[in-house]
Amino acid sequence: MRQYVTSSATVLGVTRTRAPKAVHAALADLRKPKDALARLSRPGPFPALRGDLGMVGIPGLLFAPEEGLGLPAVAFAHDWLQPATRYADLLRHLATWGIVAAAPNSHRGALPSHSGLAADLRTTLDVCAGVRLGDGRISVDARRTAFAGHGIGGGVALLAAAGHPRVAAVVTIAMAQSRPSALDAARAITVPTLHIGAGKDTVAPVAGHAEPVAAAAGGPVLLRTLKKASHTGFLDGTHWSDLLLSGSPDARTRRTTRALVTAFLLRELWDEDGGEALVDGDVPGTELVERT
Repeated sequence: MRQYVTSSATVLGVTRTRAPKAVHAALADLRKPKDALARLSRPGPFPALRGDLGMVGIPGLLFAPEEGLGLPAVAFAHDWLQPATRYADLLRHLATWGIVAAAPNSHRGALPSHSGLAADLRTTLDVCAGVRLGDGRISVDARRTAFAGHGIGGGVALLAAAGHPRVAAVVTIAMAQSRPSALDAARAITVPTLHIGAGKDTVAPVAGHAEPVAAAAGGPVLLRTLKKASHTGFLDGTHWSDLLLSGSPDARTRRTTRALVTAFLLRELWDEDGGEALVDGDVPGTELVERT
């Protein structure tokens, strides 16, 4: 097995972690969004391992690169009723790009506690950063962490991030408002945030959910809408809840989302700008609104 260790540089007294050379090399010369989309939607240079959060008392999934020290990590919150396994494709993909990705599988009832899921999301991230993973061969840099989520989970990610002392970025996908208010939480978040909306979302339309939350952001924010995506287009596989929600899983939506999320997290957590064209560039089939 190979082992890689991230390098660090001190800039203005702040230590910043750099991506391994394999990631940088894989993203070299990606100047056009089309090229970046094609590369970042495919698996990265590292094998991914799958684990179970149950060993620390929280049901859920964990994916990590085979080895690596000082890695970034993201904790992902599921949508209403959805099992974490429906996001395994995205989580595994992030791991192949060197990002530890975990998703608690709690609070999946018809009337879930959003604050309870936010607490579990924080605990999940604390566990990833606080213990060695993979028989001690994997560790996370607590300063290079993010929260993310889909639907209600997007609102939960904002709740978890508000006031968190170390989180460096937030990603929401087809986010829905939560209780407590995700809108209020967004005002308290000063780290970079990416909202990915679905143009054909009838469950949590962008105009009533992601747009006002993005407008209320306390820090830099990007709102990118996938024009032809539906609310459930981001999911993988099938589940009985598909009968209750409009839309259906869509491979093209997931492909584009994998690339957008990976590019954003690599930039914000690892200072890797090889996928910059996907962060603030003109990506076909999407519409971007940027607020600073």
